[in-house]
Formats: sequence, structure tokens, C-alpha cells
Amino acid sequence: MAAAIPVIKVAALSGSLRKASFNSGLIRSAIGLSKESVTGVQIEHVDISQLPLLNTDLIVNGTYPTVVEAFRQQILNADSVLFASPENNYSLTAPLKNAIDWASLAPNCWGDKAAAVVSAGGGFGGGRSQYHLRQIGVYLDLHFINKPEFFLNVFQPPAKFDDDGNLIDAEAKQRLKEILVALRDFTLRLQK
Repeated sequence: MAAAIPVIKVAALSGSLRKASFNSGLIRSAIGLSKESVTGVQIEHVDISQLPLLNTDLIVNGTYPTVVEAFRQQILNADSVLFASPENNYSLTAPLKNAIDWASLAPNCWGDKAAAVVSAGGGFGGGRSQYHLRQIGVYLDLHFINKPEFFLNVFQPPAKFDDDGNLIDAEAKQRLKEILVALRDFTLRLQK
């Protein structure tokens, strides 16, 4: 009898706040894939839209604002992290950087977690944001999977997303599935 694959908890963050965001669509698709065809992965979309801008004056007597503390607990309780990182001006977005910074305050919620990053956009498909996020991850003690990589140019045919920002491209879904499998396997290796 084969041993059951343990279930890893993945916190999934989209750096875009737009309702029909392609990057949020990648997160929704990853959640769907985890329920349909990727065993051992449970993904929770972590909403970063309500986080205030980082301001340590908001920390009173060592207590974070309620929304920030809830966010930090979601990251702490996760085994690994999936980032969907759009690109703004060759870097990651302000909302994503803000979330990263809130969770990096002592104690660092990101430390020693496995991570993966995907992105969708024009040109390089958000690739520059991924490289910048990986640099930040070094300081945070995040351990990113190296391969496979996932950059999706959404403006090259065939259509990758529907009008609501849902991923419809079968090849992209397969590549996203490969990311989830690699993240699961890497997380399990780190936990040994």
C-alpha cells in the first residue's frame, strides 16, 4: 500500500488588486487545479487589498492592526507561498511589496518557507517582477523553486484569459499545474 502524500497548505497572494486581474486569475486557476488534479496541495487565496500602508506607528503596544495580524497568521500557518506577481515599472507592485513588508516584521512570517512565483502580463510576461521578488526573498529567507518558470504573455494569441480574468489557455494551465507539483515536492523536501 502506497503512503498518502501529505497535504501542504499554500498561501497564495496576487500582487494585483484589479477585479479581472490576470494574476489573480492565475491564483484562481491554481486553486481549481489543486482541487481537480494536483494531490497534496491545499491553496488559500490571501487577500492583501485591505492591508494599510506599512506604518509602524500602527503597531500599538506590540499589537498589529487586526487586519495585519490576521494576514500575518495566514502566512505563518502556511507551509509554502505562491505569488502571482504582475510587473510595474520593471518591479513588483506596491500592494505586494506592502504585504511582504508587513509579514517581514519581527517575527518574520516568511522565514524558511518554500515559494513559487508566476506572472502574467505583456512582453516578458511579468518576468522582471519575478526576478526582483526572488532578490527580496533572499533577505526574507524564502526558498523559491527554480524550475519550472512561469511567465505568461497575455497579449499573444490564442487568448489566455476570458473577460473576467479567468485562465482559459490549456497549455498555460498545464504549466501552472507543473509549478504546483514542483512547489509541493520542494515543500515536502524542506520539511524533512
